[in-house]
Amino acid sequence: MNDTVMFSSASDEWATPQDFFDRLNALFCFTLDPCSTHNNATCRYHFTVQEDGLTQDWGIHRVFMNPPYGREINSWVRKAYKSAELGALVVGLLPARTDTAWWQDYVQPYADVRFLRGRLKFGNAPNPAPFPSALAISWTLKRQEGPHTRQIASTET
Repeated sequence: MNDTVMFSSASDEWATPQDFFDRLNALFCFTLDPCSTHNNATCRYHFTVQEDGLTQDWGIHRVFMNPPYGREINSWVRKAYKSAELGALVVGLLPARTDTAWWQDYVQPYADVRFLRGRLKFGNAPNPAPFPSALAISWTLKRQEGPHTRQIASTET
């Protein structure tokens, strides 16, 4: 894999580490991956860029979402929030960019957030990502005041 592209804005796709997904899948039993390629899909039911997961109905699926991390991430987290309101369970693997509008508008107020300890190695990259990651779970729980986050260990320390 070309690290120059992997760790730059030239690519916004970050393939989910399989062992990390497997641990999450054991907890959530995912049925849909709405933003994948045919080669890196984590679920039997999945949407590629051609099928445009943003325009598809996520129904009452149990969704694992590792969206493109570029400018369109706002659209993905908004879709996750709206799909959860309609009955989907959504778990999003996101860059922990707590200062962004999309995080403050759709993640912080509505999702159960779990910050990952360490940094993930995406795809076949030899090095961990240059950013921290978090899981945004469900989007259906309106958060109350108090401690709502805990760390989840990544594959790296």
